[in-house]
Amino acid sequence: MPARLNYGKIFLLGFGFFGISVVWGVYNAFVPIFLSEKFHVAPGWIGFFMTLDNIAALFIQPPVGAWSDRIRTRLGRRIPFIVIGAPITALAFGLIPLASIIPLFVACTSSMLLSAALWRTPVVALMPDITPSPFRSQANGIVNFMGGIGSIIALQTGGLLYKLSPNFPFWMGSALVILAALIVFLFIEEPKEYEEAEQQPGLLESLREIITDKEKSGLRLLFAIFFWFVGYSAVETFFTLYAKYHLGLEPGDGATMLSVLPLFFVLLAIPSGFIGGRFGRRVTIAAGLVMLIVMLLLFYITPATALLTGIAPLPVVGIPLVEGGARMLTLGGVLLIFGGIGWALVNINSLPMVVDLTGAARIGTFTGLYYLSSTLSAIVGPNLNGWAVQFAGNNYNVIMITSPIFMIIALWLMLGVRRGEAVVPGAETNSL
Repeated sequence: MPARLNYGKIFLLGFGFFGISVVWGVYNAFVPIFLSEKFHVAPGWIGFFMTLDNIAALFIQPPVGAWSDRIRTRLGRRIPFIVIGAPITALAFGLIPLASIIPLFVACTSSMLLSAALWRTPVVALMPDITPSPFRSQANGIVNFMGGIGSIIALQTGGLLYKLSPNFPFWMGSALVILAALIVFLFIEEPKEYEEAEQQPGLLESLREIITDKEKSGLRLLFAIFFWFVGYSAVETFFTLYAKYHLGLEPGDGATMLSVLPLFFVLLAIPSGFIGGRFGRRVTIAAGLVMLIVMLLLFYITPATALLTGIAPLPVVGIPLVEGGARMLTLGGVLLIFGGIGWALVNINSLPMVVDLTGAARIGTFTGLYYLSSTLSAIVGPNLNGWAVQFAGNNYNVIMITSPIFMIIALWLMLGVRRGEAVVPGAETNSL
């Protein structure tokens, strides 16, 4: 493995995460709208629905990561999962808006998310496969920069296309998934040689090692990931409904308003990797969590009319405050800018911390453990936040107080993490 970062190769690999992010962004922005307006589902049940596929994915994504550590094919150990999973994802995703009855809608969404779970962990595990430990935060910044562009396209372009037809954002996502998978398949070459462990522990055994380890950094880190994703899922899943019912915006404008968060996530993705490399991953993540907590609490206490106060003209990602008026950056948009910066500091440095708990032979397995935590949060988060909204009398502002509570728990856990920083070649590793 070369002792430097190959920027060109990492940017090309980023197209894999780009495709996933487009699909995920469109799904989270518009599927709750379909459930509410097309099928008349209550908020609590919307939260439950958004977890059904993740429950199944929980049993696919982490084991697939461990499986991809052991498999050996002519194409490599990660690429075969992408070649099989991406086309199924694209087909199922394109059928979602065409479903006219709830059973067919469930079938389409389930097929899409299950097939996405098949290739998400392998495509993410490719990053540490081809990147030395000291450069993994920087490389993850590049990969997430590409993913953030996907999220912007999903929310910004998707918001505009939704106004033309609810079908168009989904069809755009299907086309971009195919394009992204082709780029990874054609331009990313996996390592020819793999580090082999004498006895390759599986997913459950690796998890057991983390739980029983006297030094609890690994366990605290996985729980912290779980809690901050529970908090973030509140905003990600319910923001378009929050924008409609609390702020009084149209769904497309709500998605557009939210798009400033992934925009600034993109702008800070690469710098966040270098910040993590310079000041340490743990400190960088803690700073990001503080920014998110403050942003969410300000959303909660600020009146809706104030959040829609125009600050400055902002083409593309601004919202029209009056019909036919210029697009404006609002006070709420400013808060989301700080949220995007904070989320970049957190998200860019978390996966490198997890994979640097182990050696190269188990990168896929520990990437699976990362997704075990995040997938569990995708099951718990929408349910907790959806029922919180319903118990609050369908007051969507309540997500802006439940979310920071989970972020505070994650911050407390991170303050006790002592491992997972970059490993200098030749130095003692963090490995279990």
